[in-house]
Amino acid sequence: MVRVREWYNGYNFCGESVYNPFDILLFIDKGFIYDNYWFATGTPTFLLKLIKQNNYYLPRLSNLRVDSSLIDSFDIENIKLEPIMFQAGYLTIKDVHELEFGGFEYSLQHPNKEVALSFNDVLIRYLTDETSYTSTKSSLFTALKQGDLDKLQTTLISLFASIPYNNYVKNTIGDYEGYYASVIYAYLASLGIKIIAEDVSNKGRIDLTVFLNDKIYIIEFKVNGKDKPLQQIKEREYAQKYQGQGDIYLVGIEFSSEERNIVAFEWERVK
Repeated sequence: MVRVREWYNGYNFCGESVYNPFDILLFIDKGFIYDNYWFATGTPTFLLKLIKQNNYYLPRLSNLRVDSSLIDSFDIENIKLEPIMFQAGYLTIKDVHELEFGGFEYSLQHPNKEVALSFNDVLIRYLTDETSYTSTKSSLFTALKQGDLDKLQTTLISLFASIPYNNYVKNTIGDYEGYYASVIYAYLASLGIKIIAEDVSNKGRIDLTVFLNDKIYIIEFKVNGKDKPLQQIKEREYAQKYQGQGDIYLVGIEFSSEERNIVAFEWERVK
């Protein structure tokens, strides 16, 4: 029952979480096989167009906070990604926070494992033109689970090297810094592991914090030699926030928009 809830429950509209009845009926009909039944009924093409149009920074979806005006809005002249995803069922309400000065703030998240994994698989295909990515996902998961940073580096470099040149030429997704972080985020989020983007500390924001079992990865991205990411992690003491909670790995990754790949990968383990 726990696994069924993890896969198909989680839709929340300021009340009790509910299941997707379409999923449950097909889950039973297909012999209790866990699969993406609802998500497979249609590809969110319109959402992908909005992501491209706005150069949306995808890691933001892991820690999304909005007010009620955005939740309820549907301005045809100025369509936003977040309300469309909420109204279409790709995001749901996680928490509601009443503000001291009045009004409410909502934390949004993917409702369940089916939507989270399937949506990020779609993002991988959109961002990279890759249709066979299972081996890359497996390598990333193994590297993170084992704390094998050399394998993580090799896998990420191979990932970006495999993105076809015409994928950059035919659109503008590679022209902004968030693209590289968005690709990594989509792959990691498709593994179903816990990720916090723009993770707030008392001295700044961590680009990505990744949790897997007893390991915590604090990751900072830079593009075209703008500062040194590992140095920034250490100077701002980002690891203090998670001291004593597990094995902490500090990972600085630098990209080159000319090379379209990682040109520096530095890391340290904090005990």
